[in-house]
Amino acid sequence: MPSLPDLHAIFVLLLTPVALYLFTRDELPLESSGLIILMSLILFFQIFPYEVDGRSLETAELLMGFGHEALITICALMIIGKALETTGALQPLALYLSKAWISTPKLASLVTLVSAAILSAFLNNTPIVVLLLPMLIGVAARSKIPPSDILMPVGFATLLGGMATTIGTSTNLLVVAIAAEMGLRQFSMFDFTLPVALVGVFGLLYLWLIAPKLLPARTPPLSDTSPRVFNAMLHISEESACCGMTFSECLALTDNEMRVDHIERSEGLMVAKLPSVTILPGDRLAVRDTPDRLKAFEEALGANLHGQHQTGATAEEEGWITEEEEQQLAEIVVTRESLLHRASLGTTRFALRTGLLPLALHRAREPGSEEIRGNIDSVRLRAGDVVL
Repeated sequence: MPSLPDLHAIFVLLLTPVALYLFTRDELPLESSGLIILMSLILFFQIFPYEVDGRSLETAELLMGFGHEALITICALMIIGKALETTGALQPLALYLSKAWISTPKLASLVTLVSAAILSAFLNNTPIVVLLLPMLIGVAARSKIPPSDILMPVGFATLLGGMATTIGTSTNLLVVAIAAEMGLRQFSMFDFTLPVALVGVFGLLYLWLIAPKLLPARTPPLSDTSPRVFNAMLHISEESACCGMTFSECLALTDNEMRVDHIERSEGLMVAKLPSVTILPGDRLAVRDTPDRLKAFEEALGANLHGQHQTGATAEEEGWITEEEEQQLAEIVVTRESLLHRASLGTTRFALRTGLLPLALHRAREPGSEEIRGNIDSVRLRAGDVVL
């Protein structure tokens, strides 16, 4: 009968699901989760020493595993891959392939597969897929073919290419390191290239000519086809058409289509939405609607979707484009890697740093999510938020 795991093994096994749970929590950064797990291991092994051949395992020996050359190499490759993804250094390749798909789609498909395989032999697969994903989805939309017919072969091509070198995948790195520790011959970087190339040629031909025909036609349903609804503040000035009017008269200017959540008169002061309330200069109307309707309300009321920003100056004084025909509306999605994640537009000085003027904010309605109230400049943003 096999012996039961000791106390330390049981603790590590129990800590694993805890680590997986912490990594899924949006409110806790991944770095903090990793630090919590690492500190838990150190404290437990310090309080309950693990003895090997009558000698207690030191903390330094416990941490030596994190200095393994294979792990360091994997981390370095991830850093390089993230740098390529962030800087867009491989963007010219994506643009070239995008143009090639228009003129010669069949040949472009082969070039895409070969390029993905070659790049994945030296880089992490993730940045390569992230780089090609928007271009390939756009190609599928223009060609009116299922995205899976293009994306699946490219994904498998990156796996084929990753096997060609010792740094292509983390598995190769670990196997090479373990083999060296066991006293076997040291593998060089391209020892795997020849056998992988022989098999990979047939694999790429299969992915190019046969695999797309075997994949079922899938039409992914759109999760939400309705326009996004944004939270915005309409700033009333002395020149506004509704300045001095009652609240009911103000709504009449929009054919009573505008829905106002609340009226702000000064910082922290809310005014009741009574029909007889007079709209004064400096008031802010909190509204929720689609971008087109927000712009229509702005024009009807003579109000501004933007107010005074971090410098205290108006949009005109800061040099923003105020002519409507010169303006362009765009939407920016906040990602976890963004400087805006867990920060606000005001604290990051977004408008001054980017030259973009935030008008409204969209946040998907989720159970337990906080409602956006007040000036959008002070709202703490999170991944998935969309800034207009």
